[in-house]
Amino acid sequence: MRGLKGKGVLVTGGASGIGAATAARFLEEGSKVTVLDRDAQGCAAIRKSLPALSGALPADVARLDQVREAFAEAVRLMGRVDVLVNNAGISIRHAFLDITPEEWDRVLAVDLTGVFYVAQTAARHMVEKGSGVILQTASTNGIIGHRLYADYNAAKAGVIELTRSMALELAPKVRVNAVAPGYVLTPMQRAEYTEAMLQEVNRKIPLGRHAAPEEIAGLFAYLASDDGAYLTGQVYVIDGGETAGGLASR
Repeated sequence: MRGLKGKGVLVTGGASGIGAATAARFLEEGSKVTVLDRDAQGCAAIRKSLPALSGALPADVARLDQVREAFAEAVRLMGRVDVLVNNAGISIRHAFLDITPEEWDRVLAVDLTGVFYVAQTAARHMVEKGSGVILQTASTNGIIGHRLYADYNAAKAGVIELTRSMALELAPKVRVNAVAPGYVLTPMQRAEYTEAMLQEVNRKIPLGRHAAPEEIAGLFAYLASDDGAYLTGQVYVIDGGETAGGLASR
């Protein structure tokens, strides 16, 4: 991709799954990359697997004090943050009637409030320096209804509207887009689904499989690059055709 070499890239939720694949892709593009993740052991592991990282910072995006401290450290390590991939998220698979207030608060704290904390911190830095790109991980769950993930769905719908609002307010200095993956074969997905459930999901996806994290990473790289310089305020679905047919594909 054009224009990514030497750019400072911060990836939240970067110790595994889509985040780790995205960090690796930006390193391949010649960017400087720092990851942020609440899993300290995961941070240590990603430093070993991606030794070219500028840093791997343990921080909980739901804690504004930790976000600000980690962001300042990322700026120190890389000189500046040109691209934010705002990817950290959690989910809990359960029925709507069984969601506890504590579970609701935790999912919204990470998946929506945490996205806001990191986005606002990065946006202030980017506006001050005159340019930047913010990319946020939404989900097809934020676009169409899904059973057993009401809290997650609500948070991802919020991320989509937050993205659109940010894009309007931060233009023309900062571009803001969201990526809405469908089913991606990440550690989080494997933890929640049995092999039989994964196969059942694959049968309803026109391309017949889950996405690989590296495929989502490739879209992030394109949107951050000079090739995507006219793209802002949009949500890009990457789901193997799952939502193309509405009920027919479900």
